[in-house]
Amino acid sequence: MKEIRIHARAGQGAITTAMLLASAAFEEGKEALAFPTFGAERMGAPMNAFVRLAQEPIRDRSQIRKPDYVLVLDPTLLRGFDVFAGLKDGGLAIINSPLTLKELGIKTKVRVLTVPAGRIAEEVLGRADRANTALLGAFAAATGEVSTKALTRVVKATFPGPVGEKNVKAMELAYTFVKEQKK
Repeated sequence: MKEIRIHARAGQGAITTAMLLASAAFEEGKEALAFPTFGAERMGAPMNAFVRLAQEPIRDRSQIRKPDYVLVLDPTLLRGFDVFAGLKDGGLAIINSPLTLKELGIKTKVRVLTVPAGRIAEEVLGRADRANTALLGAFAAATGEVSTKALTRVVKATFPGPVGEKNVKAMELAYTFVKEQKK
């Protein structure tokens, strides 16, 4: 089983991110579970969403404390929160930021990838705070846990018309960004 923890602020699309990822994995024949956790907070408050992917039925419905992957939609959460807490050995954190780890002041032993998902979202969607589909493209490129083909189908079904097309473009640009970084 692979477990993903998503860090964001309420209103940034973390729940949508989790649902899109789980739906795409399900389309590819995997078992998938997506769910959020938050209190009575309002828009802008820190929150988490979680995704589990497996080949067998998923019975565990608890919060993910030892993820294989961490996605950070809002880099301001790096201050004051240990977004890397519990990340498994060999795991990967993907952070929405145009800055390098050094520029962010991150000193950690875990693998971390920074992707300018917000900048991509701003260019394509006109809103930097809608970086979730771009971050999913980066996740697909970095991990191979889900294909862009499945993500594209799910994104277009969730956001029909021009909005879906723009989200797919943002996803593809982030995917290409990560693939070029791996060269």
